[in-house]
Formats: sequence, structure tokens, C-alpha cells
Amino acid sequence: MTQYREILRLFSLGISKTKIAESVGCSRNTVRSILKHAEELDLKWPLSPEITDEKLRDKFSGKSGPKQVRKYPDFEYIRKELLKDGVNLKLLWSEYCGECRQSNEIPLMYSQFCEIYRRYEQSQRSTMHIPRKPGELVEVDWAGKTAKIFDAETGEKINAYVFVAALPYSQYAYVEAFFNMGQESWINAHINMYKYFGGATKIIVPDNLKTGIIKPDLYDPQINKSYRELSEHYRTAIIPARIKSPKDKPSVESTVGTISTWIIAAIRNEKFFSLAQLNSVIREKLERFNSRPFQKREGSRQSVFLAEEKDLLLELPSTPYEISTWKQAIVQSNYHIQVDKMYYSVPNSYIRHKVDVRITIHTIEVFHKNNRICSHKKLTGIRGQYSTYEEHMPESHKRYLNWDSNKIIEKAENIGPSTLITVKSILNSYKVEQQSYRSCMGLLKLAEKYSEKRLESACEKALSYTPHPSLKSVKSILASSLDKSEKDNKNDADNSSEYAFTRGADYYGGQLK
Repeated sequence: MTQYREILRLFSLGISKTKIAESVGCSRNTVRSILKHAEELDLKWPLSPEITDEKLRDKFSGKSGPKQVRKYPDFEYIRKELLKDGVNLKLLWSEYCGECRQSNEIPLMYSQFCEIYRRYEQSQRSTMHIPRKPGELVEVDWAGKTAKIFDAETGEKINAYVFVAALPYSQYAYVEAFFNMGQESWINAHINMYKYFGGATKIIVPDNLKTGIIKPDLYDPQINKSYRELSEHYRTAIIPARIKSPKDKPSVESTVGTISTWIIAAIRNEKFFSLAQLNSVIREKLERFNSRPFQKREGSRQSVFLAEEKDLLLELPSTPYEISTWKQAIVQSNYHIQVDKMYYSVPNSYIRHKVDVRITIHTIEVFHKNNRICSHKKLTGIRGQYSTYEEHMPESHKRYLNWDSNKIIEKAENIGPSTLITVKSILNSYKVEQQSYRSCMGLLKLAEKYSEKRLESACEKALSYTPHPSLKSVKSILASSLDKSEKDNKNDADNSSEYAFTRGADYYGGQLK
């Protein structure tokens, strides 16, 4: 699916069409066509909140959508097959066309197939120096070697994983250790990295690790939502390196090796008992590393960075990025979703719908088809709490919400003193008063079914058994007519016999006289 929104955002940042195409996984012609059509439609970033992904797709549909993309063959497979006797490009192209027909995809023509493979072969045999602009991009990765932390009580060795970032122009580096290589560590590393640099780059080039890239792909990599959010917050673009292509990020690959020697190996004989202690020493070593003179050029990483690169970095936002995690949830029949054993309301029209939930330290945001439908302040403390907005409720539930103890007591008082005592007893039987409202309203509704007089009598009867009657006991008394006096029961019996059919003696065999 073409990422129209992301293309417009990246273009507003001054990213070239080629880089945009690499980031969103489409052709440069597609990007050019979309931007041209956006200009005709007067669509500019930032888009208004009313323009959802669906509306945006409708605007571009059929006019500037991407052309049919032909399936590219597996060139590495072709290269290996050509080493076998009797195998040539014509045979492999024929097999490739057969695979495309089976999967309903469009194959390359034979001339295209040969030309693209020829270019691929050339790319495998040659390297190219790509001049980098100052402040344009940063390359990030985890170092292969780990540092060690010792448990102060047991003496056990704990691995600390080292994050490394490098600016290709100045070779200025950032290093930090973490207990794991999870998503939270990965995001925190980027936040701290930009804070250390004092600005953000236009492009981030990561490896295809799972914490950043959900689905590695040469043409359409799927970037983790939290990682994508971080790039939007810092107004940068994420362009992952190709799979098994270290030459796509040569600066960080080179820096990783150097860091392993000058920082990780340099502290191999020191003992650290906390992550903070380790990172403090790493920072000292990093400052020395960045200030070491170059061997083949003038100055140092730090001097080149301060003189030529720092001022060209993007200005940092006023607040750092707030780490978020995403999960999916289904809206329950009570129009709430569950997040970490807490419950948050959603507009009742979304009952049984699957929604995306963004969780940060302070907020819970709910999205349906990429549109935010509500947000809540994150609940903390005892599990099982509810955060409910009145506007999310059905009309019938809103009427129930307007009830309080004063209204309940007022209605019970109008029925009778026994009903009033019973209601007050139920209100006092719960730790949280609101929990008793449902039982009280159920008791008062019995007057509609049996009459107020009978409800009062039933409550009086229940109070004769116990000073704290329940809704269940009053219901039972009414259902079995125990609220009626003996006189009432006799009258009921007399009334029923007035219209009864009485059989005479003849019915039982008697004779008329």
C-alpha cells in the first residue's frame, strides 16, 4: 500500500525523491507522480486532522497511484545457478516467468531481466564512495561484543549490550550500554543519542533488527510503529540498510570495530557493579575517542563535528520523545478495553471492533483504522480500575449515571419507611457507594411489577427477619407472596371461588329426587 502521508511528510523535510522512495518502498516515479498530484490538489504537510488515510487514498486513487510493479527475481539464486553446467540466463528467465504466472505477478521482459542482472553483477564486484553531507544522516547499530557488569551480591556476570551511532561526515560517535536489546532500550538510545549530538539528522540508517524493523524487505520494509513515531517526533526519516549489506552503513560498521577496541576492550579488566557506573566510564572513553586526532586528515571527530556539522543538525523538539508501546484490543460489550488489567472506555459504536492502543507513561490512546477515537490518562495503582467518559455511553446508561444516593433515598422515602430502611441498609453494605446503586435500583423497580404497597410490605417482612435485608430476600418474599397477611390470602381465596365451577351430586353418582 502506498504511504501517501509519509511521502508528503518526508518531502516537507527536504528529503530527496530518491531517499523518499527508499524509505517508503516504492519507485522514484511513483513519488514524483504523487508529489505532482498533491501540488495540483493543494495538499501540503502538515495535513488537516479531517484528512484520514482513507480520504487521502481516495484523493490519489486512480490518478497518481503507483504503476503495476514487476516482480524482481532472486539475483543471488541466479548467480549460484549459473555456476552449474548447462544453465544459462534464458533457461532461468523461463523458469522465473513460470513462477510469476503461478503467483499472478508480472515478470520482467527478457531484455530487462538480463540488463538488471548485469547491473547486479557489477554492483557485487565494485564499491563506490558516496560523499555524505554534514548533518544528513546517522548510522546506528548494536556492537557485536558485550561489556560485563557484576552482581554485587552473587558476583554473577551480566551482559551489557552496547549501542553505537556514528555521523558519516565527521565520524563523530555516540555509545551507551543497556541490559537488553529490546525496543525500549533501542528507542531510549536514539533519544539519548540526539541529546548528546544536540540536534537531529534528516535520516536514520539502522540495521534490519526486529526492534526497529518489523519486516525486512528490499523494497517495502515495515518499520515498527514506535520507531516510526520517534522519526516523526524528530522530523527525520528511517531508511533501513539492505539485508546483509554492511556497505550501506560503512561508518557505523567501522566505528563498531574501533569502539570494540578503544572502549569495550579498554575496560575489560575493570569491574562494574551497576549500569550507571559502566556508562559513566564509557562516556569518559567516548570523549577521548571523539577527540583523538585523525590519522589521514586534519582535526578530530569532535573538532570536525563542532566546526562543520553541529550547526546543520535539525533543531530538537522542545520536549523529548515519550516512549510508547502498541497493542491490539477488542472493544468489549461494556464499551471498554483492557490494558494492563485496567479498563478504558471507547465510544459504544465500536463495540466488538478491533482497535490499536498506544501506551505511554502518562496516556492511553485508542485508534481505529489509524484514526484516534479517544484518549485517557493512564490509571495507576490497584488493578481493575475503570476510566469511563459519559459521552462513550449509550443513552440508557447515561440515564443510570445520573442516579445518586440522594435520589435513591428520596424515591424510597415516597414508598414507605420500611423501603427507606432497606435501601439505606443496601447503600451502607458496600465499601464504594456507587457499587450499591444497581441493587437499590433493582429493589425500587419491584414497585413497578408488584406495586408500591406490596414492596413496602415485603421490606417490612424482610426487616422482621434481619436488620440488613438484601435485594434477593425481598424478591423472594414477593415471589412467594409472604408479604401478604392471612386476611389478604383469605380474600384472594374467596375471590377466586366466586367464579369457580362447582360440581353437583349428580357428577359424583347421586340421583335426583
